[in-house]
Amino acid sequence: MKTITNTRSMFAAAFAAGLLLVLPAAGTAVAGPLQAPHLSRFQAGKAPFGFKNVCGQYPWACSNRSSGKITGDAEIMAVARKINSRVNRKIRQVSDQAQFGVRERWTLPDSGKGDCEDIVLMKLKRLIEAGVAPNRLFMAQVLPRRVEQHVVLVVRTKKGDYVLDSLTSRVKTWKQTGYTFLKMQNSRNARKWDVVLLGPMASRK
Repeated sequence: MKTITNTRSMFAAAFAAGLLLVLPAAGTAVAGPLQAPHLSRFQAGKAPFGFKNVCGQYPWACSNRSSGKITGDAEIMAVARKINSRVNRKIRQVSDQAQFGVRERWTLPDSGKGDCEDIVLMKLKRLIEAGVAPNRLFMAQVLPRRVEQHVVLVVRTKKGDYVLDSLTSRVKTWKQTGYTFLKMQNSRNARKWDVVLLGPMASRK
């Protein structure tokens, strides 16, 4: 992850992801999908570059199985908070360039080091092992205000979508993060990704 310092850099990061961000006009009322508790699909999109080998290497990361031994929202969120905090403490954040000498590699951080994508994969694996149905879990590419193309894990409940983030051990709703959500795994086929374009730096106009 690279730190970005201005709005121009944010737009550059979005263009690199193949997306167009449009700043809502000042004073514009926020309505529609931005008020919804769940993230929604805007249109079909391309998976992030580093995702291309994930399904072959980790089939569980692309599963849409709907069954799990943990079904209640409260229990799912309790497990999610525990795993989010535990993995964040355990894994030291290191870029792929520093660790592997490549720009992007999505892999489990078995060495105890990894970047945001690697940490998301570990959280996803731990949640599935704990009994959360895979079709409640989605990897998502977001744009924070000072980090470009960050990846988080979305946990879907009946009340809304919650975010497990390597930058904080606090689990928040997608709106509480303040992130602009660019892309997310398709809710029916996790091998595919959708453009989302929801958040303070995006408009679906």
